[in-house]
Amino acid sequence: MAEEYDVIIVGAGPAALSAAIYAGRAEMKTLVLERKYIGGQVTLTWDVANYPGFPDGIDGPTLIQQMEQQARKFEAEFRTEEVNLVELDGHTKAVTTSANEYRCPVLVLAMGADPKHLGVPGEDELRGKGVSYCGTCDGPFFRNKKVVVVGGGDAALKEGLFLTKFANELVLVHRRDEFRAEKIYQTEVKENPKIDLVLNSVVDRINGAERVESVDIHNVKTDEKQAIDCDGVFVFIGHAPNTQFLCNVFPGQCGGEIETDFDMMTSVPGVFAIGDVRKHSYRQIATAVGEGATAAIAAEHYISKLEAEGS
Repeated sequence: MAEEYDVIIVGAGPAALSAAIYAGRAEMKTLVLERKYIGGQVTLTWDVANYPGFPDGIDGPTLIQQMEQQARKFEAEFRTEEVNLVELDGHTKAVTTSANEYRCPVLVLAMGADPKHLGVPGEDELRGKGVSYCGTCDGPFFRNKKVVVVGGGDAALKEGLFLTKFANELVLVHRRDEFRAEKIYQTEVKENPKIDLVLNSVVDRINGAERVESVDIHNVKTDEKQAIDCDGVFVFIGHAPNTQFLCNVFPGQCGGEIETDFDMMTSVPGVFAIGDVRKHSYRQIATAVGEGATAAIAAEHYISKLEAEGS
């Protein structure tokens, strides 16, 4: 028989943990399901410098640990299970995982997103052999080496700056002539003597036998081609939301970001989306936490309404 909860949260990043704290505090029976590890991408962040309350910054794992402890304090349950299917049965949401079946009136989707790949020859073959999507994880392996970083947003510049703690030379390749990142990161990158900028350019191929040896790039404006010798390639070109298992629930948004209203509720009553899976999310820890709190408060009101209606 399926276990029943008031609120089931899929994912365990900052948005999910915030929702769990608020839901638990409201005395709603809450379950958090996470397929990998609690914290998501934040656990790979070496320095969170813009989260309110920490003027000297805080490392991602510590921040997540404190959020988890707070959620558990309010009796939120955590289980390591991957959700395979969600089905709707009136006001009830049936959630099937790799191990169990659950039912709930409120489902909060907070699965986050996975790094996008370049999709060029050599990328898959050399993944883990010099190709990486996490500077925090793999940076120490490139001490006194030369690396290429691909991307132009906050992640690319922040991770690039972190990598200069290890690499002695870094080439930042971006397909446009301007960065999308916050101005503070742009200034730091341009002032860092270890970083060379190659703009208006894209990677065509990653070369190497047993390890990364070089990348082939071309300028999108002049079509000029060049090879850059390097020991590693770090790719930060965005993320794809983990919503593939929801195609039956959101057929028009299958595999993409999910639209919500101001209460974080989707087009399906009682189903909320927060964090990186939500369309128009700012992808910041502070805003993700706000989205989680909003969803949990709205969830409490939703359940109260169902109870008043006798559903």
